[in-house]
Amino acid sequence: MRIGLGFDIHPFAPGRRLVIGGVEIDHTVGLAGHSDADVLLHAIGDALLGAAALGDIGQHFPPSDPQYRDISSLVLLGRVRCLVEEAGYTIGNVDASVIAEGPKLSPHYAGMRQRIADCLGIGMGQVSVKATTAEGLGTLGRGEGMAAFAVATLIENPTSQQHRPGIAVPDL
Repeated sequence: MRIGLGFDIHPFAPGRRLVIGGVEIDHTVGLAGHSDADVLLHAIGDALLGAAALGDIGQHFPPSDPQYRDISSLVLLGRVRCLVEEAGYTIGNVDASVIAEGPKLSPHYAGMRQRIADCLGIGMGQVSVKATTAEGLGTLGRGEGMAAFAVATLIENPTSQQHRPGIAVPDL
């Protein structure tokens, strides 16, 4: 079993739609970013890539590449799933938290969990989404943006042909 940690943060920006966990949420501003700036899906993608030791989403989907402009982060997460599976892993579970002063996300948890589960090819019971505030502290506490943390577990497929080097014990 392998464990990965992901983090992402984006500032709010006028004239953008707010998409969190693949769900569009009615709000006065969206998040700034090259893609749809879905902070939750970006953190989950980084957690999955990290668990597989495959880098991060910026390496695989660089913001300098115009093909990713305004792309749905669900598409990117689906591509992350493919990378993880090609590396010989199955997704065990995902646990994620969004940090923001608003809007209230709890009414959207079920929709987020379902979209994430569908995208990753896992059951909804393997996806946890939560939110908290920054209690008025710092950039997030002033309502200037959103952040998300995610943890993901991967299970190595027993039929994987991926080479795993052995551990060399040095002579002392």
